[in-house]
Amino acid sequence: MKKIIVAIDGFSSCGKSTMAKKLSREVGYIYVDSGAMYRAVSLFCIQNGWISETEINAKELEKNIESIRIEFKTNTEGKSETYLNGKNVENEIRTLEVASGASRVSTLGFVRQELVRQQQIMGLEKGIVMDGRDIGTVVFPTAELKVFLTASPEIRAQRRLDEMALKGEKADFEEVLANVKERDERDQNRDESPLRKAEDAIIIDNSYLSLEEQQQILRTLFIEKTF
Repeated sequence: MKKIIVAIDGFSSCGKSTMAKKLSREVGYIYVDSGAMYRAVSLFCIQNGWISETEINAKELEKNIESIRIEFKTNTEGKSETYLNGKNVENEIRTLEVASGASRVSTLGFVRQELVRQQQIMGLEKGIVMDGRDIGTVVFPTAELKVFLTASPEIRAQRRLDEMALKGEKADFEEVLANVKERDERDQNRDESPLRKAEDAIIIDNSYLSLEEQQQILRTLFIEKTF
């Protein structure tokens, strides 16, 4: 079995991370959550007062971008967790505020260039699964397996709402739906590495697929590429 790079792209709240994490555990690959990296940058900005509802202090962020150290460590349950400058921030980066900020900081060229540089270093030896918005088009354009995950905005909003409820967070469906649509618009129309399906990516619409059904599709595709 040869080692490959698996690139999973798609819209927000499609379950890219869930799919990527499960495959990485099943096949013994390293999982890199690129979205979590941008969320960590967003959290860093919030902590330093560099981001508001309308503005980002890009000048300060650019001056300090090299001081942002993002790592992924596996916990005792075998799950990958995000660390920002040595601190576990896995729960902190999953809020709606951080998610919105992540989509905004990801439009800044110097942020994307630095994180893409780090991601490409992670993939030099292959054997990784990475999900995000531009993995198959920008980070790893030569990845052996590219998947583009999608689902309707309404279904993605409900999934996000359910996820927040499990964490004890309250939110309004229409507010979450508006946030999902806003992120879609921003991700697809940003100047730096906009969300696009790679020409050789395989589309999986999981609007009405169970987790096991979509995972079986991915397993089959993985086997086809590694044998």
